[in-house]
Amino acid sequence: MLMRPDDSGPPRLISWAEVDELIDGLIPRIQLLGPFGAMVMITRGGVIPGGLLAEALSIQHLLTASVDFVAAARASMMAWPSFLQFPDPDLLRGRRTLVVDDVWGSGRTSIAVRDRVNAAGGTPVSCVLHYHPYRSLFSDTKPDLYGDVTDVYVVYPWEIDRGLLGRDYAGQPPQN
Repeated sequence: MLMRPDDSGPPRLISWAEVDELIDGLIPRIQLLGPFGAMVMITRGGVIPGGLLAEALSIQHLLTASVDFVAAARASMMAWPSFLQFPDPDLLRGRRTLVVDDVWGSGRTSIAVRDRVNAAGGTPVSCVLHYHPYRSLFSDTKPDLYGDVTDVYVVYPWEIDRGLLGRDYAGQPPQN
């Protein structure tokens, strides 16, 4: 089992230039596994990277999945998400489907969406910008594709205006 580092340090603020580098690094690896007949973007974090990848890869069948962890605070980290929105199975059946999110933290969201795409008759391939193996609850499972491995809390440029989720940080957002 991986030892969990102390992730209470300052978050890593990712710039738009770094996002571009991660996307550019993922594109040839996705092309090796493709083509893909659909993409499911996990809201909210997967919408921007999904849009960038869809444009670069000419994936036109774009769908979203929205999950909620409201009960997780009461139930524990082992709680599974409830789906607020998920594509109709007919939209996934028989399609190789790229499932995109920004980060694989605990892994619960990506695995829940991947399993639901599979149950709908699609062939899911998971893809994230950052994989956090030290936070993952699944030692034998990881994303099929990831741009980078991290052991710190990551804040993307599209999240800056949402704050740092209660984390103390006096730094400035990255400049491009």
